[in-house]
Amino acid sequence: MKSVLISSFDLEVGGVERSMISMLKNFDYQNYDVDVMLYSHTGDFMSLLPTNPNLLRELLPYKTFRLSIGETLKKGQISLGLVRMFAKYKASKSKSLENGYKQMQYMWKYSLPFLPRLEKEYDVAISYLWPHYFIANKVTAKTKIAWIHTDFSTVDTDVNMDLEMWDQYHHLVAVSEECKNSFINKYPNLAKKVVVIENITSPDMVINLANHKIDNPMELDKRFKVITVARLSHAKGVDNAVKALKRLKDKGYNDIVWYVVGYGGDEKIVRDLIKENELEDQFILLGKKINPYPFIKAADLYVQPSRYEGKAVTVGEAQILNKPVVITNYTTAKSQVKDGLNGTICEMSTEGIANGIELMFNNLPLREMLSNNCRNFNFSNKNELKKLYKIIS
Repeated sequence: MKSVLISSFDLEVGGVERSMISMLKNFDYQNYDVDVMLYSHTGDFMSLLPTNPNLLRELLPYKTFRLSIGETLKKGQISLGLVRMFAKYKASKSKSLENGYKQMQYMWKYSLPFLPRLEKEYDVAISYLWPHYFIANKVTAKTKIAWIHTDFSTVDTDVNMDLEMWDQYHHLVAVSEECKNSFINKYPNLAKKVVVIENITSPDMVINLANHKIDNPMELDKRFKVITVARLSHAKGVDNAVKALKRLKDKGYNDIVWYVVGYGGDEKIVRDLIKENELEDQFILLGKKINPYPFIKAADLYVQPSRYEGKAVTVGEAQILNKPVVITNYTTAKSQVKDGLNGTICEMSTEGIANGIELMFNNLPLREMLSNNCRNFNFSNKNELKKLYKIIS
């Protein structure tokens, strides 16, 4: 039996975390002895973690990566606190509009001397969440695999540092063909290492959870209901969603309401935009929900307004629930939606998003056709794991 280590940060509510839970629920535990390393044993999805894998104990130095600098220092991790301060300073010198990626790189890279190694040796070690320095530098394994969940052509990273880290891996797993292509465009020398393994989806689980009875204000709302499930961040484009709804309101569409399930660092920006555009009754933030599926089920339309994605887990889940979907034309969009067949792809702008929703609002036959096409499609893809087993065999 081969020993496998799978690492990620925590199990807070998010698409990457949901996909990891799905993978763990469907893993072959008869042939693989699996350990899971979570840097922090926190998050609402902890209760969904299956009992088959062995959850390793939490290590404080790794847990500090999502604590504030002040909390890190209070916990006695002085060196890591100072590293965090340096990483923040160095990233601030970047001209990028979104320097969080570089800050994470610097934080991990310069923390390495102060982080403990795992003593156990593994046949296979899988790093499920970027940046992948833990498996690369602190784990001994015959085969190392890193997962790629985002469109790397859209994020500003220190390429030389990236290449140094990627060099420690034998295989790199992209969650879609387009995600793979955008990665190779940025790192062409790594092309031979990259394979595609889609996020594991479980239609039965999604449908079952969607039928749970919960307190859901959408069920009583008689307006045309748009739903988005996303982190409140620059990448997910929820700010553009607010502006798109304002466009629709100005055109007289007062019977459209947009609900968002999610939380994140841009919440104040989004709330300020809602207030500024007088959309308090039409753009409604529902906050973090462990089970977003009853909200998707109650909607008339699912919209993903992202600026970039690897492959949006929630779009596939909306399709499983037979919802017509509109997604922006980010680089990897065509890997998930066949335009006009199981959803529509709109221009990535506030005007494009507004036009996509307007089209759906006014065209019931189109919505019904897209829903029926989703209903007749088998979204189960558990066989994707066979690709992983082939790699690690």
